[in-house]
Amino acid sequence: MIFTTGSNKMRIIRRGSSVVPAPACRQAGAGRQGAQPYKMHYVYIVQSDKDGGYYTGLTSDLDRRVREHNKSDTKSTRSRKPWRIVYSEAYATLKEARAREKYLKSGVGRELRKKLLPR
Repeated sequence: MIFTTGSNKMRIIRRGSSVVPAPACRQAGAGRQGAQPYKMHYVYIVQSDKDGGYYTGLTSDLDRRVREHNKSDTKSTRSRKPWRIVYSEAYATLKEARAREKYLKSGVGRELRKKLLPR
């Protein structure tokens, strides 16, 4: 895994099925009594074991989302299951995560995906 941190994001290149929690220093209100835990937003790419195709998405719970893809809860991916996570990035804000997801779904983002994740 490779970690780089910026002011509001933590980029994670994830291979396999391990989950990386948000660092304690990045939790909202760390040290304050009764503070809500910091919620990360993940942009992810899953690959179909059936046909090798990719799906890019956004979630706040990565493991739950992959289970939904594999249980046929998602119409757009049910015919190509099983799925496995091949890449993910964590962001502190939903706005940043949505912008990154939109970029990865664009033509330029797909070219980047081809470089990062060759078939």
